[in-house]
Amino acid sequence: MEGYVSVAVFPNEMEAELAQATLAAAGIESFLQLDDTGGMLPVFQQIKGVQLYVEPQFAEEAKMVLSTPSTEQLDQ
Repeated sequence: MEGYVSVAVFPNEMEAELAQATLAAAGIESFLQLDDTGGMLPVFQQIKGVQLYVEPQFAEEAKMVLSTPSTEQLDQ
């Protein structure tokens, strides 16, 4: 994690993975840090949160990508 910065904290792994996929679609590499004792205690995700990290030079862009609402409409 050294050299990386946290750009967001999520209450669970699923939301963090969705954000990570959004960044990947924008060409920004990221990784997650969570402490749920190997999946045995997922409640720890809610207590500590799941951190999303990127390289410092992509931090502002990542925050912008994550804060921009999707404008795509699902086919009905």
